[in-house]
Amino acid sequence: MATLPRKSMGPIRRKAVDLSNFNPVRESLLQEDQPLPLIIQPAADQVDLSDWARNNRDFIESKLYKHGGILFRGFNLSNAADFERVASSICEDLFSEYGDLPREGVAGRVYTSTPYPEDKCILYHNESSHMSSWPSKINFFCVTVAKEGGATPIVDCRKVFQQLDPLVREKFEQLGLLYVRNFSDGLDVSWQRFFSTDDRALVEESCKKAGMTCEWHGKDDLRVSQRCQAILVHPKTGEKTFFNQVQLHHVHCLDPEVRQSLLSIFKREDLPRHVYYGDGSPIEDEVMDHVGEIYERNAVRFQWRQGDLVCLDNMLVAHARDSYVPPRKIVVALGDMFHAHQASAV
Repeated sequence: MATLPRKSMGPIRRKAVDLSNFNPVRESLLQEDQPLPLIIQPAADQVDLSDWARNNRDFIESKLYKHGGILFRGFNLSNAADFERVASSICEDLFSEYGDLPREGVAGRVYTSTPYPEDKCILYHNESSHMSSWPSKINFFCVTVAKEGGATPIVDCRKVFQQLDPLVREKFEQLGLLYVRNFSDGLDVSWQRFFSTDDRALVEESCKKAGMTCEWHGKDDLRVSQRCQAILVHPKTGEKTFFNQVQLHHVHCLDPEVRQSLLSIFKREDLPRHVYYGDGSPIEDEVMDHVGEIYERNAVRFQWRQGDLVCLDNMLVAHARDSYVPPRKIVVALGDMFHAHQASAV
């Protein structure tokens, strides 16, 4: 049989593939008509979220300003150390001196969430907004999903501001808030633990530095008070936002039996925690009901999945916690501290 001549194929040419427009992540919304939160998931295998976040910090910032919060899902984060690496990439600086939260113990700048009875809800608040400085970002990471419940509801505080009754909004704008805390033996955390010292002079110095007033009562009781904003102008977007912790401090927001018990023991000015208008006048119970209704009307809830990471702009979004059936473990990283003197309070 004759052998056919082999056809020359010429040199093999490799076709160039343009990866300049390849995006290793994809975006979506939890609800089509709800911009909070933006969901970011990997669009390819083995995306290192820490590296991606470090290289896209400006992008993350812009999305936070628009949406208020981002849910990072599906990035194979398995523990608190993984979480800390990502949080450090999102934030220029993580805060590691938060006195009220217990340390996680696994990672150096990560905290466990607020120790509060699992059968009780934690009400809406902006982290540390009752203090002279606060984190501009707060990050949550799900280590263990609750057996039942345990959502972390989030609310866009721009919407809360817009939906307040105009007269209520004006009063909050004009007067601000006065937070009062009484440290008494056996109630709440001690002042020694809160200020990490038993030296009264150091406590007074710390209060003065933070813009607090402090008064000593009786043998060893301490009252501190701090005037703060109720409404804030966001330093980057210029938008007005309802930024405070009125629900966490106002006695009306406690369970009825707890409220009744405390008021049978203490005068209002001696309650362990309470909040007033900035001129010291009482915030009406009906105002607190009005605020609570707006929070709940605008609340966004989602079911945690193990490995979920949520980043919030703390000055745009308030968070809460639903009751749950244990086990549940959410850890927290606070970042990019902001000081009250930098802010434009209304």
